[in-house]
Amino acid sequence: MKFYRRLSTIKAISFDLDDNLYSNKPVMQAIEKKMIAYFAKVLARQLNRLPSQYKEFSSQFWCYYRKQAIRKQADLTHDVVKVRLVSYHLGLIKLGYPTEVALKMAQEAVDYFITLRSDFSVPQRSKALLDKLSLRFPLVAISNGNVDTKAIGIGHYFKKVYHAGWQKDGTLLKQKPATDMFDLACQQLTIKPEQLLHIGDCGRSDVEGALRAGCQTAWLSCYDVGKPITVLPHIELSDITQLAQL
Repeated sequence: MKFYRRLSTIKAISFDLDDNLYSNKPVMQAIEKKMIAYFAKVLARQLNRLPSQYKEFSSQFWCYYRKQAIRKQADLTHDVVKVRLVSYHLGLIKLGYPTEVALKMAQEAVDYFITLRSDFSVPQRSKALLDKLSLRFPLVAISNGNVDTKAIGIGHYFKKVYHAGWQKDGTLLKQKPATDMFDLACQQLTIKPEQLLHIGDCGRSDVEGALRAGCQTAWLSCYDVGKPITVLPHIELSDITQLAQL
């Protein structure tokens, strides 16, 4: 544990989810293989229509349509589920499916992806940490992703889980490093921003985002997946369980 800034009173703790309480890279690698197999089965007759540089319906194939979708609607970058749906829809239309059929198929693919997305186990040490911390602090999750905390067995530890994207009331919560989710969390916890300690692995989304919002930050450096820090956090953790010591 390294200290870079003086910590002040902490009244609540927020967590980024992916690559903080669990390692997300192997989860996504496994999902990619299953999605390739899924599309190979569903789109078997369309394989011969793939551009020559592609041999399978991998994320590289869909990436072109993701960029196309974002060019048409920039706000899609803040909603990982909706941008995936639109990307699949555009790609399926390009493969020759009628618009309505393509939309139905795209939704089925997204539903399958979401099922896979939360089909893993969180390490017991992370659950034990959350259990210990939740006895003393209100905990919330602030994520750019779409993992289902209830499905992975940790939802009950959090007072609230914030996911970037369009909400049920039609409002858009922008992805970190935008301050939308931090601001809303502090408002709903009825605390000042400086009383929230945010834990995250990404130097841009988590550290920069939390500091912009006026929160305290703890950078988790052990996964080496998120972007490196460009501004100093309050503390650096080499292991998530060091929070218990703090």
